[in-house]
This record gives sequence, structure tokens and C-alpha cells, in this order.
Amino acid sequence: MGLFNSISEWSQGRYEKKVARAKEQGKCPDCNGRGVEILPYEHFYGSAYQCPGCNGSGQFSDWME
Repeated sequence: MGLFNSISEWSQGRYEKKVARAKEQGKCPDCNGRGVEILPYEHFYGSAYQCPGCNGSGQFSDWME
């Protein structure tokens, strides 16, 4: 279980750093401020979906709500 805990802590630390960087820049951490998300397997179809985290605004303040 030590290895699993180490990986979990490492992953959580990376996520916290990502959120902290996004907060400094004022961008949504889910879509990186774009307001849309493009799923990898649908890249060729050109389908973009409104980011559910920030409701398409790309702002960190909207993501926090």
C-alpha cells in the first residue's frame, strides 16, 4: 500500500500545483482558459464542448463556483 499512497500523493500534488497556476493566471484549470474542451478521439470531427467547469467562460472565478 505504500506505493499506492505515494502515487496518490504525487498525483494530488500535481493537481494542486495546476490549480494554483491557473488561479494566478485567472484561467479555468479544466480548459486552460479556452472555454471549450475537445475530446481527443473527436479531434478529427471538430467537436468542441462547452467546458462544464467554468460554463464556457474560461475564468477561474467561474470555475470556483
